[in-house]
Amino acid sequence: MNQKIEKKPFPESCRVHLQAIDDTMDILNGKWKIRILGVLSFGTRRFMELQREVEGIGSKMLSKELKELEINELVKRTVYDTKPVTVEYEITEYGKTLHVIIGEIAKWGAQHRKRILRSGTVRKPVAA
Repeated sequence: MNQKIEKKPFPESCRVHLQAIDDTMDILNGKWKIRILGVLSFGTRRFMELQREVEGIGSKMLSKELKELEINELVKRTVYDTKPVTVEYEITEYGKTLHVIIGEIAKWGAQHRKRILRSGTVRKPVAA
């Protein structure tokens, strides 16, 4: 009756796998970054265009998120010497490596929405 449960060692490959996931989530975390990249995947946008297309984001938050995406070399900011100054944002070549991932997230989200709506299990979360 006193059986010992054998603990399996935590393989190094799992540790490396989880570290890679953590690194990715640190860069893409939050509500806005993937949505910003999703909009930019359709082409270059000016700041106000991004703010209109990423519904619900404020200008301070958009500015913060764009700076972080730029630091991580996912987005390029170009300033044009015009009056008034024109600033455009676009996905870098490195940022384009996320297209497949963002596409799969969108695909999964669409399938999940259909599944939940079909099952009728949509409920609002209970506040803590």
